[in-house]
Amino acid sequence: MTVQLDFMAVLRDWPMLVTGVVWTLGLTAVAVVLGLLVAVFCAWARANGPRWLAFVVGAYVELIRNTPFIVQLFFVFFGLPAAGVRLSPVTASLLALTLNLAAYGTEIIRAGLEATPRGQIEAGLSLAMSRVQIFTHVILPPALKKVWPALVSQIIIVMLGSAVCGQIATRELSYAANVISASTFRTFESYIVATAIYLGLAWAVRRVLNWVGPRFIFGR
Repeated sequence: MTVQLDFMAVLRDWPMLVTGVVWTLGLTAVAVVLGLLVAVFCAWARANGPRWLAFVVGAYVELIRNTPFIVQLFFVFFGLPAAGVRLSPVTASLLALTLNLAAYGTEIIRAGLEATPRGQIEAGLSLAMSRVQIFTHVILPPALKKVWPALVSQIIIVMLGSAVCGQIATRELSYAANVISASTFRTFESYIVATAIYLGLAWAVRRVLNWVGPRFIFGR
């Protein structure tokens, strides 16, 4: 039996693939910005916050880290309507991605915060800096520098995990591959192309983040 591959049948639908790539990158970008902001707050809460807040954040982190992302996504999209909260596929995807990244990012950033030498904090206090100034200028930048490679890897995982969002009709790359596969009956070729695109995206995003971090986030 001879198998004839026809990648052109898939590539002819390149506008749909481009739309999928744009949605994948867009979802990832928004989730990264929101997720890292939440992660920084939660990391501070676990490291230095009041005991009750540290307990609440710890419970949230353990809940997210010990359940599958697809279950989290389905709970947000299919479960919340039972409580009267109805979200669009895009909003549900962003919320699930943000909560997922924030939970993993919390533990990564907390490790960086706890590695900050006590002497740096005491030096900030001796200069009459406020607690907020010490955290934002003395503790956080070097902490992010220490854990940036781990954060970049987690961001890549979240970007690849966004493929699950196609299951609730979010028009990201895997959704585009599913539609093209159904319309062309070229399942093998459709997912080979999608896999190649995901590989390219992961490589490109990692390079960009490794360039951006030292220049704009935690300094040289």
